[in-house]
Amino acid sequence: MITLCKACGTSFESTHSHPEHCNICEDERQYVPVTGQEWVELDTLVASHTNKWQQQEPNLFSIQTVPEFAIGQRAFILGTPEGNILWDCIANLDDATKTLISSLGGLKAIAISHPHYYTTMQDWAAEFDAPIYLHARDRQWVMRESPYIKFWEGDTLELAAGVSLIRLGGHFAGGSVLHWARGEGILLAGDIVQVTPGADAVSFMWSYPNMLPLSGATVSDITRRLSTVKFKRLYGAFEGKNIRENADDIVNRSGKKYLACLG
Repeated sequence: MITLCKACGTSFESTHSHPEHCNICEDERQYVPVTGQEWVELDTLVASHTNKWQQQEPNLFSIQTVPEFAIGQRAFILGTPEGNILWDCIANLDDATKTLISSLGGLKAIAISHPHYYTTMQDWAAEFDAPIYLHARDRQWVMRESPYIKFWEGDTLELAAGVSLIRLGGHFAGGSVLHWARGEGILLAGDIVQVTPGADAVSFMWSYPNMLPLSGATVSDITRRLSTVKFKRLYGAFEGKNIRENADDIVNRSGKKYLACLG
């Protein structure tokens, strides 16, 4: 039986009863609700929720569960000449989503920014026979083993021509973004780089719900490394968190503002 944490969406394998703890929520980058940890079976979630699709631009779709479940992030499907790539993951894998992805040609690969979005990645991988690329520095946060999981090391990994993972660290040691060198360049940032409500700035945190910041040195390193990457558009983890022009300048300016506030 696949059981999901209702606070973060992480999936656990259970036999007769729900898990006693969610390791992801008990870490200070997430939280245990004041009402206590609650659980739901994957089948129950699939029966009560659906996924909303939006085309963000040609060959780039976002997928988000409604009504909102757990953290409420969205996933993305990139259509490349070498096959489709799923960026980040959501817990709800329903029949409609399976049909739509299959009609697009299935999945070549799955890549996830950080452990808060691992959710039911094992089930997505098995459904589409696709490898999951996770950074090795976040290995300890995998709650269900899968033969599809491939741990990568270092700071970059090419998934397809013009599509690369870049490890930035920060929020998690293996925290990564996806760079798509199409046109002027696209960055899929998860919440390793968090788009702010006005979509005219970004920020960086070690723990978002507990409002614990990153050090100045870490943010300086993130912005320095992104300064070498060509991108004009940036898509964040949540609906509406899109920067559609001058994203590179916005990231650079936001990093300077962050450092100025710390100083």
